[in-house]
Amino acid sequence: MARDHRPPWRALAAVYAPAGLYSVSQGALLPVLPFTARGLGASVAVAAVVVALLGVGQVAGALPAGALVARVGERRAMLTAGAATAAALAGTALAPTVPALVVAVLLLGAAGAVWGLARQSYLTAAAPPRLRARALSTLGGVGRAGLFAGPFAGAGGTAVAGPAGAYAVGALAVVAACAVLLALPEPPLPPLPPGAAGAPDARPATLRAVVRDHARVLATLGVAALCVQAARQSRQTVLPLWCEHIGLDATATSLVVGVSGGVDLLLFYPAGSVMDRFGRVAVAVPSMTVLGAAHAVLPLAGSTWSVVLAGVVMGLGNGMSAGLVMTLGADAAPPGARAQFLGAWRLVTDAGVAAGPLLVGALAGAAGLALASGGVAALAWAAAAGLGVFTPRRR
Repeated sequence: MARDHRPPWRALAAVYAPAGLYSVSQGALLPVLPFTARGLGASVAVAAVVVALLGVGQVAGALPAGALVARVGERRAMLTAGAATAAALAGTALAPTVPALVVAVLLLGAAGAVWGLARQSYLTAAAPPRLRARALSTLGGVGRAGLFAGPFAGAGGTAVAGPAGAYAVGALAVVAACAVLLALPEPPLPPLPPGAAGAPDARPATLRAVVRDHARVLATLGVAALCVQAARQSRQTVLPLWCEHIGLDATATSLVVGVSGGVDLLLFYPAGSVMDRFGRVAVAVPSMTVLGAAHAVLPLAGSTWSVVLAGVVMGLGNGMSAGLVMTLGADAAPPGARAQFLGAWRLVTDAGVAAGPLLVGALAGAAGLALASGGVAALAWAAAAGLGVFTPRRR
């Protein structure tokens, strides 16, 4: 990162602590959101749609997030997103009807898009290229740790005040994240190259121009990254459904998913280190190949231990790809117009996050869960092929 004379722990805390706290708020929210929708009279199907609207809001907010970050800067954008998130969490807890809940959830998704893009944009500029993958994979790992801890923190809130307690925990985590942002200013960014978009001697880059100039990258490498995101998100749907399919109860299913997530969480820093040392392809292709293989063999798992093994392999493939999509976007982002480009990049790749579970549902409904798992395997292998072709060998 840029030269900074403060103690290293302060610089690291300023960069990563807000991201971890924000992820805790998201983790606290997710388990109780369906219950909130059901409590307002929504059917099971409508409650599922309400949860999915988080991803819809995130996709819809990607381009405006890029424009906002480019206009006001990363730190102010994150503070704005934090305030909007806290307000949306209050709106979610107090929503009197399902339509009001929908508005609050969409706002949560859009605010999350601003927060995530601003954090990625800052690290893209602050981290030296030789450390970029490690910086971004660590950001992804901190986010996963927050999502892992969030439900436990939220459970403490629900024990005291019911579902509203979980939203209160989420709001407190967001407020704490903003407080850290204000208390620990981040290391300064390095100056832009002369003549680069956004430099003092250059005209401001417009979102339309950035998208036009990088349309080929978005349509090739971006689509391959979309497939990565879809395959990774589908894993969170396929594995619990298969556990239920073979007769495991909720406790056993939670343990299987937890073991898979634990393996995933352990690999974020090694993944970044390999990408920095040996290139992005060294992680991109093997990770998606392994993730695809895990989905291909999952329909053969008929016992607790065999499904645990499949879950471990899924966690291995997913963990190997920690920070991959953010790193590819950072590598492709032009200096001085990184926020605008990353907004377009996240619009493309986050579409995969929203589409993955829908693909699983469509295939499972049409031809059964085994074929749905096979479809995710094919998607992961297509991602591996696309990344192998379109990922630059040199940054």
